Amino acid sequence: MKLARADTPDGIVTGEYDDGTIVADEGTYEIGEDADLLAPCEPGTFFCVGRNFAEKIDQMDYDIPEIPDWFIKPAVALHHPNDPIVHPKWTDELTYAGELAAVIDEECTDLDGEEDVKEVLRGWSILNDLDALDQERRTARKAFDGSGPLGPVIETDLDPRGIDMETHISGEKRQDATTDWMIFDPYETIAFLSERYTFRPGDVISFGSPANPGLIEPGDDIEIWYEGIGTLENTVVAPEDAE
Repeated sequence: MKLARADTPDGIVTGEYDDGTIVADEGTYEIGEDADLLAPCEPGTFFCVGRNFAEKIDQMDYDIPEIPDWFIKPAVALHHPNDPIVHPKWTDELTYAGELAAVIDEECTDLDGEEDVKEVLRGWSILNDLDALDQERRTARKAFDGSGPLGPVIETDLDPRGIDMETHISGEKRQDATTDWMIFDPYETIAFLSERYTFRPGDVISFGSPANPGLIEPGDDIEIWYEGIGTLENTVVAPEDAE
Protein backbone atom coordinates (compact mmCIF):
# COMPACT_ATOMS: atom_id res chain seq x y z
CA MET A 1 0.00 0.00 0.00
CA LYS A 2 1.18 3.51 -0.81
CA LEU A 3 0.63 6.26 1.77
CA ALA A 4 0.70 9.96 0.92
CA ARG A 5 0.13 13.31 2.59
CA ALA A 6 -1.59 16.25 0.96
CA ASP A 7 -2.67 19.81 1.69
CA THR A 8 -6.43 19.99 1.08
CA PRO A 9 -9.35 22.34 1.83
CA ASP A 10 -9.89 20.15 4.91
CA GLY A 11 -6.32 20.63 6.07
CA ILE A 12 -3.38 18.25 5.81
CA VAL A 13 -4.54 14.67 5.35
CA THR A 14 -2.83 11.29 5.14
CA GLY A 15 -4.27 8.37 3.27
CA GLU A 16 -3.88 5.63 0.72
CA TYR A 17 -2.55 6.84 -2.61
CA ASP A 18 -3.53 5.37 -5.95
CA ASP A 19 -2.90 6.93 -9.35
CA GLY A 20 -3.18 10.56 -8.26
CA THR A 21 -5.95 10.05 -5.71
CA ILE A 22 -5.69 10.05 -1.92
CA VAL A 23 -8.38 8.29 0.09
CA ALA A 24 -8.29 9.52 3.68
CA ASP A 25 -10.66 9.53 6.65
CA GLU A 26 -11.61 13.10 5.71
CA GLY A 27 -12.58 12.22 2.13
CA THR A 28 -11.18 11.52 -1.33
CA TYR A 29 -8.87 14.06 -2.99
CA GLU A 30 -7.36 14.43 -6.46
CA ILE A 31 -3.75 15.64 -6.50
CA GLY A 32 -3.50 18.78 -8.61
CA GLU A 33 -7.21 19.52 -8.41
CA ASP A 34 -8.26 19.80 -4.77
CA ALA A 35 -5.02 18.67 -3.10
CA ASP A 36 -1.29 19.43 -3.25
CA LEU A 37 1.09 16.55 -2.57
CA LEU A 38 3.36 16.95 0.46
CA ALA A 39 6.31 14.93 1.68
CA PRO A 40 4.80 11.70 3.06
CA CYS A 41 6.06 12.28 6.63
CA GLU A 42 7.58 14.99 8.81
CA PRO A 43 10.99 13.80 10.00
CA GLY A 44 12.45 15.21 13.16
CA THR A 45 15.79 13.96 11.85
CA PHE A 46 17.23 12.51 8.65
CA PHE A 47 19.90 9.87 9.31
CA CYS A 48 21.81 9.62 6.03
CA VAL A 49 24.34 6.91 5.23
CA GLY A 50 27.19 7.65 2.84
CA ARG A 51 29.77 5.54 1.04
CA ASN A 52 27.37 2.60 0.75
CA PHE A 53 27.82 1.70 -2.94
CA ALA A 54 31.17 0.24 -3.99
CA GLU A 55 31.02 1.71 -7.50
CA LYS A 56 30.52 5.21 -6.11
CA ILE A 57 33.37 4.69 -3.61
CA ASP A 58 35.66 3.81 -6.51
CA GLN A 59 34.41 6.80 -8.50
CA MET A 60 34.96 9.24 -5.63
CA ASP A 61 38.23 7.62 -4.47
CA TYR A 62 36.92 7.01 -0.94
CA ASP A 63 37.96 4.28 1.46
CA ILE A 64 35.48 1.44 2.01
CA PRO A 65 34.02 1.88 5.51
CA GLU A 66 34.06 -0.97 8.01
CA ILE A 67 30.83 0.24 9.64
CA PRO A 68 28.06 2.46 8.20
CA ASP A 69 29.25 6.02 7.67
CA TRP A 70 26.47 8.50 8.43
CA PHE A 71 25.55 12.12 8.92
CA ILE A 72 22.41 13.99 10.00
CA LYS A 73 20.12 16.47 8.31
CA PRO A 74 17.74 18.51 10.51
CA ALA A 75 13.96 18.78 10.20
CA VAL A 76 14.28 21.99 8.15
CA ALA A 77 15.94 19.96 5.39
CA LEU A 78 12.51 18.57 4.40
CA HIS A 79 11.38 19.53 0.90
CA HIS A 80 8.15 18.43 -0.74
CA PRO A 81 7.83 16.50 -3.99
CA ASN A 82 7.04 18.66 -7.04
CA ASP A 83 7.98 21.88 -5.21
CA PRO A 84 10.77 23.83 -6.94
CA ILE A 85 14.25 23.43 -5.45
CA VAL A 86 15.71 26.91 -5.05
CA HIS A 87 19.41 26.83 -5.92
CA PRO A 88 21.12 28.43 -2.88
CA LYS A 89 22.91 31.71 -3.58
CA TRP A 90 25.91 30.64 -1.52
CA THR A 91 26.96 27.60 -3.57
CA ASP A 92 28.10 27.11 -7.14
CA GLU A 93 28.12 23.32 -6.88
CA LEU A 94 24.71 21.92 -5.93
CA THR A 95 24.47 18.17 -6.54
CA TYR A 96 21.71 15.54 -6.54
CA ALA A 97 21.87 11.99 -5.14
CA GLY A 98 18.98 9.54 -5.39
CA GLU A 99 18.63 7.39 -2.27
CA LEU A 100 16.30 4.77 -0.85
CA ALA A 101 14.78 5.94 2.46
CA ALA A 102 13.10 4.12 5.34
CA VAL A 103 10.47 5.84 7.48
CA ILE A 104 10.11 5.04 11.19
CA ASP A 105 6.59 4.45 12.53
CA GLU A 106 7.09 4.30 16.31
CA GLU A 107 9.58 5.44 18.89
CA CYS A 108 12.31 2.84 19.20
CA THR A 109 15.94 2.25 20.07
CA ASP A 110 18.46 -0.59 20.35
CA LEU A 111 16.78 -2.79 17.73
CA ASP A 112 17.98 -6.38 17.53
CA GLY A 113 18.14 -7.42 13.91
CA GLU A 114 15.86 -7.49 10.88
CA GLU A 115 12.65 -8.67 12.55
CA ASP A 116 12.82 -5.94 15.19
CA VAL A 117 13.40 -3.35 12.48
CA LYS A 118 10.43 -4.54 10.41
CA GLU A 119 8.17 -4.10 13.44
CA VAL A 120 8.90 -0.37 13.70
CA LEU A 121 8.96 0.68 10.03
CA ARG A 122 6.15 2.58 8.35
CA GLY A 123 7.64 1.83 4.96
CA TRP A 124 9.98 3.02 2.21
CA SER A 125 10.34 6.24 0.25
CA ILE A 126 12.87 8.22 -1.84
CA LEU A 127 15.30 10.92 -0.74
CA ASN A 128 17.27 13.34 -2.89
CA ASP A 129 20.33 14.04 -0.75
CA LEU A 130 21.20 17.54 -1.98
CA ASP A 131 24.81 18.53 -1.39
CA ALA A 132 26.51 21.92 -1.71
CA LEU A 133 29.77 20.35 -2.77
CA ASP A 134 31.93 23.47 -2.59
CA GLN A 135 31.26 24.04 1.13
CA GLU A 136 33.62 22.77 3.81
CA ARG A 137 32.62 19.78 5.96
CA ARG A 138 29.49 17.70 5.79
CA THR A 139 27.19 19.85 7.92
CA ALA A 140 27.73 22.93 5.75
CA ARG A 141 27.40 20.85 2.60
CA LYS A 142 24.34 18.79 3.42
CA ALA A 143 22.35 20.10 6.40
CA PHE A 144 20.71 23.23 5.00
CA ASP A 145 17.09 24.29 4.48
CA GLY A 146 15.37 22.20 1.81
CA SER A 147 18.30 19.82 1.33
CA GLY A 148 16.11 16.73 1.68
CA PRO A 149 13.42 16.40 -1.02
CA LEU A 150 11.39 13.36 0.06
CA GLY A 151 8.56 11.31 -1.44
CA PRO A 152 6.33 11.09 -3.29
CA VAL A 153 4.83 8.31 -1.13
CA ILE A 154 5.64 5.69 1.49
CA GLU A 155 5.33 2.13 0.22
CA THR A 156 4.40 -0.07 3.17
CA ASP A 157 4.88 -3.44 1.45
CA LEU A 158 8.34 -3.61 -0.09
CA ASP A 159 11.43 -5.77 0.16
CA PRO A 160 14.23 -3.17 -0.17
CA ARG A 161 16.70 -5.72 -1.49
CA GLY A 162 17.23 -6.12 -5.21
CA ILE A 163 15.11 -3.20 -6.38
CA ASP A 164 16.15 -1.09 -9.34
CA MET A 165 16.60 2.68 -9.36
CA GLU A 166 17.27 5.40 -11.93
CA THR A 167 17.89 9.13 -11.82
CA HIS A 168 17.15 11.31 -14.85
CA ILE A 169 18.21 14.95 -15.11
CA SER A 170 16.22 16.81 -17.78
CA GLY A 171 15.56 13.50 -19.50
CA GLU A 172 19.16 12.21 -19.40
CA LYS A 173 19.76 9.05 -17.37
CA ARG A 174 22.48 9.77 -14.81
CA GLN A 175 22.09 6.94 -12.28
CA ASP A 176 21.16 3.32 -12.93
CA ALA A 177 21.63 0.80 -10.12
CA THR A 178 20.12 -1.81 -7.83
CA THR A 179 19.98 -1.90 -4.05
CA ASP A 180 21.81 -5.25 -4.22
CA TRP A 181 24.95 -3.15 -4.73
CA MET A 182 24.76 -1.68 -1.24
CA ILE A 183 27.64 -2.53 1.07
CA PHE A 184 25.48 -2.42 4.19
CA ASP A 185 22.02 -3.98 4.16
CA PRO A 186 19.17 -1.52 4.99
CA TYR A 187 17.93 -3.53 7.98
CA GLU A 188 21.48 -3.98 9.28
CA THR A 189 22.05 -0.23 8.96
CA ILE A 190 18.89 0.72 10.86
CA ALA A 191 19.72 -1.70 13.69
CA PHE A 192 23.27 -0.33 13.86
CA LEU A 193 22.11 3.29 14.12
CA SER A 194 19.46 2.36 16.70
CA GLU A 195 22.27 1.43 19.09
CA ARG A 196 23.18 5.12 19.17
CA TYR A 197 19.88 6.96 18.65
CA THR A 198 16.25 6.86 19.67
CA PHE A 199 14.19 7.07 16.49
CA ARG A 200 10.84 8.85 16.57
CA PRO A 201 7.80 8.52 14.30
CA GLY A 202 8.48 10.08 10.91
CA ASP A 203 12.26 9.96 11.17
CA VAL A 204 14.02 8.97 7.96
CA ILE A 205 17.02 6.74 7.40
CA SER A 206 18.55 6.80 3.91
CA PHE A 207 21.10 4.37 2.53
CA GLY A 208 23.43 6.26 0.24
CA SER A 209 23.55 7.03 -3.43
CA PRO A 210 24.82 4.89 -6.30
CA ALA A 211 27.50 6.16 -8.65
CA ASN A 212 27.14 9.33 -10.69
CA PRO A 213 25.65 11.93 -8.38
CA GLY A 214 26.20 15.21 -10.16
CA LEU A 215 25.69 18.93 -10.54
CA ILE A 216 22.28 20.50 -11.04
CA GLU A 217 21.49 24.01 -12.21
CA PRO A 218 18.40 26.21 -12.52
CA GLY A 219 16.13 24.79 -15.19
CA ASP A 220 17.05 21.14 -14.51
CA ASP A 221 14.22 18.66 -13.98
CA ILE A 222 15.08 15.87 -11.53
CA GLU A 223 13.34 12.49 -11.60
CA ILE A 224 14.45 9.81 -9.14
CA TRP A 225 12.68 6.47 -9.59
CA TYR A 226 12.80 3.48 -7.27
CA GLU A 227 11.07 0.27 -8.28
CA GLY A 228 7.94 -0.34 -6.23
CA ILE A 229 7.82 3.18 -4.81
CA GLY A 230 7.49 5.67 -7.65
CA THR A 231 9.24 8.82 -8.86
CA LEU A 232 10.37 11.83 -6.83
CA GLU A 233 10.23 14.88 -9.10
CA ASN A 234 11.47 18.44 -8.61
CA THR A 235 12.68 21.29 -10.81
CA VAL A 236 15.61 23.53 -9.88
CA VAL A 237 15.01 27.27 -10.02
CA ALA A 238 17.20 30.32 -9.49
CA PRO A 239 16.66 32.34 -6.29
CA GLU A 240 15.29 35.28 -8.24
CA ASP A 241 12.66 33.03 -9.84
CA ALA A 242 11.37 31.57 -6.57
CA GLU A 243 7.99 32.75 -5.38
